[in-house]
Amino acid sequence: MMDDRLDALAAELIEVEARLADPAVFGDQARYRDLARRHKELEAIVSRATLLRQRRDDAATARELAAELDGEDRELMRAEAAEADADVERLTAEIQVLLLPRDPNDGRNVIVEIRGAEGGEEANLFARDLFSMYQGFAQRQGWKVEVLNADPSDLGGYNEVTFVVSGEGAWTRLKHEGGPHRVQRVPATESQGRIHTSSATVTVLPEADDVEVDIDPNDLQIDYYRSSGPGGQSVNTTDSAVRLTHKPTGVTVSMQDQKSQLQNKAKAMQVLRSRLLKLEQDRQAAELSDARRDQVGGGGRSEKVRTYNFKENRVSDHRIGLTIYKLDTVLAGELDEVSDATRPAPLCWDRPARGSYTDRGGSIAPRRRTIRSAVSGCTSVHGLTSSAAAEAAR
Repeated sequence: MMDDRLDALAAELIEVEARLADPAVFGDQARYRDLARRHKELEAIVSRATLLRQRRDDAATARELAAELDGEDRELMRAEAAEADADVERLTAEIQVLLLPRDPNDGRNVIVEIRGAEGGEEANLFARDLFSMYQGFAQRQGWKVEVLNADPSDLGGYNEVTFVVSGEGAWTRLKHEGGPHRVQRVPATESQGRIHTSSATVTVLPEADDVEVDIDPNDLQIDYYRSSGPGGQSVNTTDSAVRLTHKPTGVTVSMQDQKSQLQNKAKAMQVLRSRLLKLEQDRQAAELSDARRDQVGGGGRSEKVRTYNFKENRVSDHRIGLTIYKLDTVLAGELDEVSDATRPAPLCWDRPARGSYTDRGGSIAPRRRTIRSAVSGCTSVHGLTSSAAAEAAR
């Protein structure tokens, strides 16, 4: 049955390639984008299906030869058959994962909002540290970061900072970062060396395309006001800051980083579309109707998805029971180990082990079965697995 489905997908790939070559498609950017995404999905499946069938044939041929040979040649063919069988098992598992329903937001850019929560100025300083961490992570992944809005605090932290992360795999790797992040350390404002606990909230939203969210201008309340900040050109001198309120939902977005009203309005609309898209997706999925509340809760120190303990150099993700003692490298942007662990378990096939073979067609593929991620039990497509017990709060 799976072979029949793979044949249908191979035929669909040919059809999609033909559509992408149609000059009429270039004039419809939304259609072209959708076709390009589908082409990428199909290509990943069909290429593995082709290799799967080849390795099946290799295994059958090796067994036939083993039956005709003796001595060392027979053992060599038996080893070749066993290796081909292992590849068939691995490729079958990879294809089964790729055939699962995909997160509809995969491939999108990501809008991240970080706010200082409980802890006063220390929470704002921690918000700055989180922003630097995601900047470093994005740089390591080859992603682009664009700051949409930043509200600096008195001591150099952030009351709030909003930015867009664009690049391959950004949503897949960042979507589980949303929620309250807790820090335990001696604040710069602490004179007696006592450890304080503070928190900052992170909201992760898929960036919406213009064509996906239709906003009626009559549903918008637009307020212009004088921007605030440490000073500089166009700050505190002109009414360049913009606040958009979507009256049907009550969603409000403020922007003041740019020099002109038009620039700030465009940035605010970008964020507003993404928030409304997330709200609609949550509604359709019968989940919480408020995207931010779904992720950040009340922002309290007792509500946390992750703890950063400076004294122990520890990072603990409380959703999956992961603890690593590499706080310094994590805050420097080396977030791969944490990000990999919080990704859905069915994706645990995507990291090949060392060693490769050259198949008869000349292509390269992993020799051994792939290494599973830290999250065991492939039980969920988009969410975190429930098999790992939550780590006791410390």
